[in-house]
Amino acid sequence: MRGVDHNSPMSFIAMPKPAFGLFLTHLGFVIAYISLDATSFIHSLHGLNITPWNPAPALGLVFLLRQGSVGRWLLAGTVMLSEFVVRGVPQAWWSSLLSALVLAVGYVSLGEFLRKRLLPTGLLDDRVSLGKWLLPIALGSFSISLLYASSLRVLGLLPPGDWLTAVIQFWVGDAVGIAVAMPLFWWLSDARGLELLKAAVRQWETLGYVALSFVALWLAFDVGGQSGFKLFYLLFFPIVWASARQGMAGAIISASLLQIEVIAVVQYLDYTVVPLAELQILSLAMALIGFYIAAVVDEQRRTSEELKQSLRLAAAGEMAGALAHELNQPLTALDAYAAACRVLMDKGESGDRLTLAIAGMLRESERAGIVVRRLRDFFRTGGTTLEVVSLASLIHQAIAHYLEKARQSDVRFEVSEIPEVTLMADRLQLELVLRNLLANAFDAALAGARRPMVVTLTGRVLPGERLQITVEDTGKGLASGEAARLFEAFHSTKSSGLGLGLVISKSIVETHGGTLWGEVGDHGVFNLILPLHESRQ
Repeated sequence: MRGVDHNSPMSFIAMPKPAFGLFLTHLGFVIAYISLDATSFIHSLHGLNITPWNPAPALGLVFLLRQGSVGRWLLAGTVMLSEFVVRGVPQAWWSSLLSALVLAVGYVSLGEFLRKRLLPTGLLDDRVSLGKWLLPIALGSFSISLLYASSLRVLGLLPPGDWLTAVIQFWVGDAVGIAVAMPLFWWLSDARGLELLKAAVRQWETLGYVALSFVALWLAFDVGGQSGFKLFYLLFFPIVWASARQGMAGAIISASLLQIEVIAVVQYLDYTVVPLAELQILSLAMALIGFYIAAVVDEQRRTSEELKQSLRLAAAGEMAGALAHELNQPLTALDAYAAACRVLMDKGESGDRLTLAIAGMLRESERAGIVVRRLRDFFRTGGTTLEVVSLASLIHQAIAHYLEKARQSDVRFEVSEIPEVTLMADRLQLELVLRNLLANAFDAALAGARRPMVVTLTGRVLPGERLQITVEDTGKGLASGEAARLFEAFHSTKSSGLGLGLVISKSIVETHGGTLWGEVGDHGVFNLILPLHESRQ
């Protein structure tokens, strides 16, 4: 098979699709970079590449971080190409080339430094990664501005008295452009980030803070336009709203939108009351505040989800005892039906008796499968399976283990007459709650100094179609300080406890529309209130 002649006119057409796709990506980057550079070439100093807004390097840095070594050379070449395309050659071509080369080397060096510090899968949505990104951006853009302004001065392109102005204005332009635009480009180039941005844009709340940003701009530039910064603090409201409600996705959308809006309004109104550089510093402050609020919000959400998952895992473990009892009945029945089938088959039976035995096996197998599926659903989603439950049967199932434990430990276990009522509940989950309360009560009674050791369980119907179940013990009871931290995760009065039992129990009870609390006193008292089934009809 003949190879492709890469020097022939047909070699481009014969490129494999992956290579062609890479070519389109690189071409798209070059076009996008030059377009951004041209769009942001406003309020320039002496017609040089010194403007108060420069988002193109943000795109270049993201491209380098995503493309690696290939991105280095393409970024450097694009920076120099853009110098000629956007600004032309008002002086000797070699001086423009040298000054652009300084920028190219600076951006590539900054990108390589960031590549060693930022995870390619990260989304700059926590305070640590924000710090690792922001500090190099601030120091790197300042170093680039020093080198670039100095090169312009050495090449005779910058008047001596404007060197400091050039350094400050270029630094502001780069720092603002990179800090505000880079998170947007970073998220757009990541599949997960892109989906999060799409999800945020589709929310009606996004329309609210977008509208608020226009109102804030109108108040700042029109109503209070001649008073300087008097009403500019209003611009903080939309980004704080977006960050607090949508996390980093909202902060990126709002910060990018406000940046574009401020530039557009200044250009359209020819606004000169406040210098554009100072407005850009305000934009930078708004963006950074929004990003840090968003990082805190996202961190808290992740922590909350991790805690929920931990509680779910712990709850699944706690439910194992209840499940063992639940599975014991169908498994025992299955064993009995299987033995009956064997006897009938040995006798040559093939009629109704064998059919009934097989049907019984199928029924009990399905019952066991339902129990296992409910555990799986609770483990994955924390969901409940509601059914009409008799209070008497619920308590009978929950106390079975503790009747035996009472006989073995000399604890007197007293159960009052149970009201004949029903609940709409997940029986396994409520059984878990009762078993947890009884386990704590037995432990407290055994650890206490009072004799005799007693645990009591009572139930009574309250006005308003509610049920109260109370578990008491002769232990030392709760002090006010202990009661305040009773339902905190990972707080336990037992040396071997995880501090999750009561947290899980409270969560389950609240899911059922009830309340659970412990009373402060000289002995242990826990109360559980649940709505009766009749109240929900």
